[in-house]
Amino acid sequence: MGLTKRSHHVKPRLPDGVRIYAIGDVHGRADLLQSLLTVIDADLRRSRPRRAIHVFLGDYVDRGPDSRAVLELLIHRMWTHETVCLKGNHEVFMLDVLKDPAKLNDWGKYGGLLTMASYGVTPTLTPTAEEQVELTEKLKDSVPEEHLTFMENLPSSFTCGDFFFVHAGVRPGVPLDQQREQDLLWIRDEFLESNERFGKYIVHGHTPVKAPDIRPNRINIDTGAYATGNLTLLTIQGASMLAI
Repeated sequence: MGLTKRSHHVKPRLPDGVRIYAIGDVHGRADLLQSLLTVIDADLRRSRPRRAIHVFLGDYVDRGPDSRAVLELLIHRMWTHETVCLKGNHEVFMLDVLKDPAKLNDWGKYGGLLTMASYGVTPTLTPTAEEQVELTEKLKDSVPEEHLTFMENLPSSFTCGDFFFVHAGVRPGVPLDQQREQDLLWIRDEFLESNERFGKYIVHGHTPVKAPDIRPNRINIDTGAYATGNLTLLTIQGASMLAI
């Protein structure tokens, strides 16, 4: 799927020789992630770009069945390829729960019970305050230090050429270098309904869509992988964008 014409506006471009592989919200679907990494590897072998950058748009955990395996795959990818893993609101939620067991019930509504199960911790549906503390301690013991370090050090945005990569979006009217992290991770309607040119072309996820939503000022590549089985890969080179 290519980029539609942007009237008289110049198409956003990456620097010459750079190719970006951007992947939307994974949400525990390690199986789909592994499949896309295999597709990327085949493309890299075939075309050998001068510089290839993997960009993951956040929300690696929750909702899907194997959050632990997703984090393992991403950490390994960072060792072997130039990789940018952005922060999503679900990673922040998981870290908050580990600091404050009282947030465990709310996390469950966001798909956190499946994340706990992927680490071998079986929660009750409505744990008491005492059980919340106990479950949180079990989870802390089960999450490898490497996974915590990974989540604690995720950046909230990435810029390359004319593109700005972020989990949720940006607040209209605010320069990109002055955006609040709260908006970068959580914003919806104000951003999605805006026709503003944000200074860069925004590549984001966070709000599930049936198919990649290509607009003159942004593209949304969160195709609800945990529910649909469709994890989207966006390849960008020069002024060309292809979403599969």
